Amino acid sequence: MITIKTFQDLLLVGDNEQRRMEFVREVIGEHKSTNGYYTAKIAQEYYKHKNTTITNYQKLLYTITGKAVPDNYSANYKLPSKFFYRFITQENQYLLGNGTTFENEGTKEQLGKDFDIQIQKAGKYALVDGLAFGFWNFDHIEVFRLTEFAPLYDENTGALRAGIRFWQIDDSKPLRATLYEEDGYTEYIWNRRKTETDGRYEEIGQVLQDKSTYAVEVATSKADGIEIIDGTNYPTFPIVPLWGNENHQSELVGLREQIDCYDLIKSGFANTVDEASLIYWTLNNAGGMDDIDLAKFVERIKVLHAATTDDNVKAEPHSIEAPYQSREALLDRLRADLYEDAMALDTKSIVGGSNTATQIKANYEPLDDKCDDYEYQIKAFINGIMELAGIEDNVTFTRSKMINVAEDIGVVIQAAPYLSEDYVTKKILDIFGDSDQAQAILEQMDADSYGIYNEEGTTEDE
Repeated sequence: MITIKTFQDLLLVGDNEQRRMEFVREVIGEHKSTNGYYTAKIAQEYYKHKNTTITNYQKLLYTITGKAVPDNYSANYKLPSKFFYRFITQENQYLLGNGTTFENEGTKEQLGKDFDIQIQKAGKYALVDGLAFGFWNFDHIEVFRLTEFAPLYDENTGALRAGIRFWQIDDSKPLRATLYEEDGYTEYIWNRRKTETDGRYEEIGQVLQDKSTYAVEVATSKADGIEIIDGTNYPTFPIVPLWGNENHQSELVGLREQIDCYDLIKSGFANTVDEASLIYWTLNNAGGMDDIDLAKFVERIKVLHAATTDDNVKAEPHSIEAPYQSREALLDRLRADLYEDAMALDTKSIVGGSNTATQIKANYEPLDDKCDDYEYQIKAFINGIMELAGIEDNVTFTRSKMINVAEDIGVVIQAAPYLSEDYVTKKILDIFGDSDQAQAILEQMDADSYGIYNEEGTTEDE
């Protein structure tokens, strides 16, 4: 049974640095044994277009004694699809592709110049892994994956109270870890060393940097250089969790089996087409041949177009038609089911036809419903970051949608007599995706109305 350590377990360790270092190592090991970590590792492979199921699938042959051996003779294509990457990218960019918008003009600058990029990264990690973490590092955020950060939750409230970020380039390289607590962070390192007795490797741990505060005040001078004067921490723990959905699990859960089925059928279809132009052989009086012997016979026919047999063995070729219709029908069905279960938008249902605005909106409905839940998770995450940064504001998002431009503009123009000129202009610019130009265009329209220009053709104050 896997035990998960909590924040209270960390408190019980006390201030003994050796024991704390052992505790950190134990937490990392336990974290790697959790179902969440295991699922996240698999989901990352699927996101990178690496279907682990078909990659590990091995066709087998059997000897006369029943022993299974790898089939190295027949075709064995492994064709992974990109469904998971497509679903994650679509959901994340649909909500976050246009960045965040705040009521106060200076908020985004206070959150860091690459804030939108980091939010997109955090969202992607949360959807793929099920959970991501944002560390407010003085004037910007840094994002950690579930596969590199072991959380320590409060047993009583469930709040994230501490955590350990860890990384290791290779098993033969040092393991690095940082323990984040409410009152500062401590860095550790474990080096591998070969023992003199039996030549085995052992890990030697040490404190790389004693506990430090998250923010420090420094002073510089030509004589003394940089000197740390004081340090401060945040009012709460400076790392905020971001869940990808209300189920607190990877988006791969529930989709993996269907993706595997699609990839295996597609790969099997390719194997069928490849193998000897769909010709099979029957060998009479060859009862002593096992699967391996038969495979070698077919392989020789494919390579040399000829083969020898014993005098009493007769080989007869037969051709068959591949049942491609049933496979294509099943692949189409699986594809449709995948999009439906993932609540994703299949652009094939929109592109290539004359779709009304109502039809387009109906196609977006499942994706909108799913992103409504996702948006709550993102807002809670950003609000937690703003609380750490001492910012009070409200965040909104502009979703990226395909539209029937002519129909939408026609609706606005029909209603124009009942609306203000400014509203109509802003609405049309919003349809074209130029809403950021609205103020400049409205000012230009006002200048045109009054004819206020200087010699260079630009507007002047009255």
